[in-house]
Amino acid sequence: MTLTQDQAGSEALTQDQTESEALTQGQTESATQEPPGHGLAYRSGALRVPTRAPITVRVPPPAPAGTRAPLVAGTRAPLAEGPHAPLATGTHAPVPVETRTPVPVEARTPVPVETRTPLAVAAPYGDPEAVERYGPVFGVTEVTALDADLTRQHPGEPHGERITVSGRVVDRSGRPVVGQLVEIWQANASGRYAHRRDQHPAPLDPSFTGTGRCLTDAEGRYAFTTIKPGAYPWGNHENAWRPAHIHFSLFGRAFTQRLITQMYFPGDPLLAYDPILHTVTDQAARNRLVAAYDPQLSAPDWSLGYRWDIVLDGPEATLPEPEMTA
Repeated sequence: MTLTQDQAGSEALTQDQTESEALTQGQTESATQEPPGHGLAYRSGALRVPTRAPITVRVPPPAPAGTRAPLVAGTRAPLAEGPHAPLATGTHAPVPVETRTPVPVEARTPVPVETRTPLAVAAPYGDPEAVERYGPVFGVTEVTALDADLTRQHPGEPHGERITVSGRVVDRSGRPVVGQLVEIWQANASGRYAHRRDQHPAPLDPSFTGTGRCLTDAEGRYAFTTIKPGAYPWGNHENAWRPAHIHFSLFGRAFTQRLITQMYFPGDPLLAYDPILHTVTDQAARNRLVAAYDPQLSAPDWSLGYRWDIVLDGPEATLPEPEMTA
C-alpha cells in the first residue's frame, strides 16, 4: 500500500511520541528503584535529580487554660497570670543569729609555761663551777645607774648586809681603763644563786637577783651597791664550803686582757680552807684577790664599803679564776 506524504509524516510523529513516552517511563522506573540518599547520578546519558522526603512539621495542640504551653523552637511561652499564686511575704524563715554556736574563750586550751622542757638540773651539792660559770646576760640595752645598784632592781628590800664595792681598773702601768664594762654576779645572803641549776636548800630572795654591771669613769673607777653574799656547801670534800665571793667579768682593751675572776672578803675564816683560792700558789697574788674594808666608801646608816682594784695585765695582774672541769 502506498502512503501519501502527509500520512507518512503523521506516522513518523506518532512514532517519536511513543519513543519519548517510553523513555520517560524508563526514567521514572529507574528513579524509583535507586536507593535513597545517593545524590547526583548519571544513567542512560540523562541527569537525574534525586527526590527528598518532605519534612513534616508537627504543630502542638493549644495549651488548655491554667497550664503552661510547651516551648516551641524559636518562641517563648508567656507565663499565664492568675493560676500562679504569688509568694507570701514572711513565709521564708530567716536563720537566727542565735543558732550559731559561739566558741567560748574558756574552751581554748592555753599552752602552759610548765610544759616547756627545762634545762637539766644538776644534782644537789654538785660542782659549784657548774653554776658559777654562767654569767649574766644583759642584752644590748644601755647601761643605767640602776644596773649598778643590785638592791633597787626589784620591789621590796633584799635580805642581808648592804655593802658598797668600788675600785679602779688599770693596766700594768697604772693607767686607768676608761669606759670598761664591768659585770658581776653572786649568790644572795643565804648563799644561793638565782639560777635553776643551783639546788642548794637555801631560800631564794624575790627582791634580789644578784647581777649587775657598770662602766668605768675617766679615772677607771667602778662602783656597785649590793648585798654581801653568803657561804654555801659545794660537795668537793667532806664539809666543804665556799667562802663569800663575787664574780667579776671584764673585757679589757684587747682579747689578751679578757678577765673573769673572783673577789673575796677580808677576815673570812673559810679562806684558809678553800681549794679554789689556793690554786693560786703565790701568797701575794692570792692577797690581791681579797678586798679591803674602806670606811671612806661606807655610807652612813646605809652600807659598808670595800675597795678592790683590778689590774688587767703585767706582773701585778689580778689572776683569773682557775679552770675547773665539770
